[in-house]
Amino acid sequence: MKTLNIGLIGCGRISDIYLQTCQRFAELSVTACASLDAAESRAKARQYRIPKACTPEGIFSDPDIDCVLNLTIPAAHAEISLKALHAGKHIYSEKPFVTQREEGERILQLAREKGLLVGNAPDTFFGARWQTARKLIDQGVIGKPTGVFAFVGTRGVERHHPNPDFYYQDGGGPLLDLGPYYLTAMIFLLGPLRSVSGMAKRTFEQRLIESQPRAGETIPVDIDTHVQSMLAFQSGVIGSMTMSFDIWESATPRFEVYGENGTLCIPDPDPVHGANIFEGEVWYRTRETSRWVYQPRQLSGLDHWQVAQNQHAINQNSRGVGLLDLAYAIHENRQPRASGELALHVFDAMSGILASAQDGNSKTLRSTCPIPAPLAEDFGTMTETTT
Repeated sequence: MKTLNIGLIGCGRISDIYLQTCQRFAELSVTACASLDAAESRAKARQYRIPKACTPEGIFSDPDIDCVLNLTIPAAHAEISLKALHAGKHIYSEKPFVTQREEGERILQLAREKGLLVGNAPDTFFGARWQTARKLIDQGVIGKPTGVFAFVGTRGVERHHPNPDFYYQDGGGPLLDLGPYYLTAMIFLLGPLRSVSGMAKRTFEQRLIESQPRAGETIPVDIDTHVQSMLAFQSGVIGSMTMSFDIWESATPRFEVYGENGTLCIPDPDPVHGANIFEGEVWYRTRETSRWVYQPRQLSGLDHWQVAQNQHAINQNSRGVGLLDLAYAIHENRQPRASGELALHVFDAMSGILASAQDGNSKTLRSTCPIPAPLAEDFGTMTETTT
């Protein structure tokens, strides 16, 4: 299979894990990197032995680059993706896909016209715990799914991120930042959505940066920072989701799927320990193992749950592994699992939630998407390099 030559645009913090992941696989080769900061690009090229540091235009014009990895800020995602497609490159972007639905439609239409593929983060559903959860659902362990619940309560990013401004600008906020992980996982497990509704608020008009080098500086908040949503799936499953930058601490964060005969639980799904990573436990409790079946008994904690044995290969932080699937998709003449259609449907849901929060009306989604196929258990292991 031909190696996918990748040009990286956007050399910020998130690029490190992408570059580390790309270096693990022989099918992926980052041959150039670019950002608005030339010194940052050169430093990243030296650190990861990337042959060329250049401008974004240098990547678009390079005939040897097959795919652009778009790790710019959300407000620039659409512009970079469209330029890459016009230059004849496949595109893979960080989330969110776009900041306006019409931008996403233009990207997908242009890709179809040019015969190019569009991939988009998150690819965390490739991870072992999510693939295991899908396997349990497909095997009918909890019966027919009936509901789903997700909760992430954090105090925002200004306590640890050196430049948190864009999280509080258009294209940022807890829903657009964290929601893609959970909505993508839900769609992977339960299928596409039919309608959404939401409530949202902006608790603080300003935020105080507590991380270096800008500690003590205040930044404006332009978006809602506490968002609650209700979700209706085409399959008939209903769900709820809370994403917040306004919560100091909570004992409730988790992701659960409810079925006619049991419950599936991904414990502690927060940005550090849950949907934002690939590995971790999967718990399930069925009709036969529920605590009320054999009452009274003295059991607690995991005694009530069974822990699924997770043997899937992607069992470590592997952001960017969606690029590997995109390389396979090019070779196999198919759409990638972390596709543009999936990303647009997720964005459609999030924009619907925020629009509902403004006018109080439920929103029927205009988009849909195919359900991504599960991965083979040895995905990514046959050609992993030792670099």
